[in-house]
Amino acid sequence: MDIEKNAQIILHIAKVLYINGQTTQQVVSVAQQLGQQLNLQVELLVHWGELQLIVIDENTQSKCYPVISANPTAVHMGRVQAIMILLEDFKTGNITLENLDKKVTTISNLPPAPTWMFTWASALGAVALAIIFGLNDWSSACFIFFSAALGALVRRYLATISTNVFIQPFSAAFIAGLIGALAVHSQRSVAPHLEALCPCMILVPGPHLLNSALDFMRGRMHLGLARLSYALLIVVAISVGLLAGLSLLNVNLPIVSQAALKVPFWKDVLAAGVAVAAYNVFFSTPLKVLAWPIVIGMCAHWLRWIAMSVFGLTLMQGTFLACLLAGCVLTWAAHREQVPFAAFGFSAVVSMIPGVFLFRMASGLMRLANGQETTLPLISGTISDAITATVIILVMSLGLLVPKLIMDNVYLKHKQ
Repeated sequence: MDIEKNAQIILHIAKVLYINGQTTQQVVSVAQQLGQQLNLQVELLVHWGELQLIVIDENTQSKCYPVISANPTAVHMGRVQAIMILLEDFKTGNITLENLDKKVTTISNLPPAPTWMFTWASALGAVALAIIFGLNDWSSACFIFFSAALGALVRRYLATISTNVFIQPFSAAFIAGLIGALAVHSQRSVAPHLEALCPCMILVPGPHLLNSALDFMRGRMHLGLARLSYALLIVVAISVGLLAGLSLLNVNLPIVSQAALKVPFWKDVLAAGVAVAAYNVFFSTPLKVLAWPIVIGMCAHWLRWIAMSVFGLTLMQGTFLACLLAGCVLTWAAHREQVPFAAFGFSAVVSMIPGVFLFRMASGLMRLANGQETTLPLISGTISDAITATVIILVMSLGLLVPKLIMDNVYLKHKQ
């Protein structure tokens, strides 16, 4: 088989991994390992929108530079795991290169989670997050369940008629804002801010934020910036949709969070487990590895609760410790199960995402822009939400990614 054909196969495999949520470092490593097995010197250049391979045949010194389009906007852990297992079979000689390429094509067409499962996961995940934030009212839970379920169905429908990656989160957030506003006017809700916010929190693009941070930490500034821009644009789309839905019925989010009801410890931890399971449905996690993020996510949530309630640590300190635990265990588990760390890690700590602060900040900025409510409480509340959200995102990223970077180096040395 000639060098061009081999290069195209390597590039095809790299693309499937890249566009389905695998970390950049792992994609590059896989390409290099495949090249070594085929007696090729390989360098993979990773950009947003395309992958380029520089290939040199060690025997003939012939060269080629194939390019393939690739937008890393999806997360499908089932595809990534199947590819990684397939590569192990190729390494041991159980399949030929031609069969490898055919199987990769089949794997790349694996479907995401069924619509019914996706819808239930969205609805239950949103309710679980609301419970974590203090919800203890069945009528509000029903509003949240219906809002998130309807948003999930609309997202799946839009995916069949449009390739625009922002219209889905915008539409789901708009529905959440509109239903949240209706809940306020119904005067039956005890937590209208949660009814609007929790269906939006399940839309936050956590894996893309983590992959962005990983690229920054490894010096891939252009790709890290591209991933960060994509994630932030999704957050903007969610915020605009939410605020548009609320504004139709002249409803604003509260300047400061309303007092949360005391949630029993057991209910808090169980709700965290449900939220983790929901996110793993979104990411098409294989069932045989589903226990990892659920158990670790519940343990991490338990650790944060203990740190804050028993030892008096702050929200940021408790979140850092919880993410540190998740990062240490799930880095090892991700290598063991051969799944993308960003999706694996984020799903485990999803109950700690600062979505409430982000969306309240956006609401505060919009009210300030209108110039009608430039009060000190609004200004201070908006600034406080912005700082809190930023710090929580930073400590979550550090807690998850520092153990990963250290353990990745140990893992690489062990393999060598």
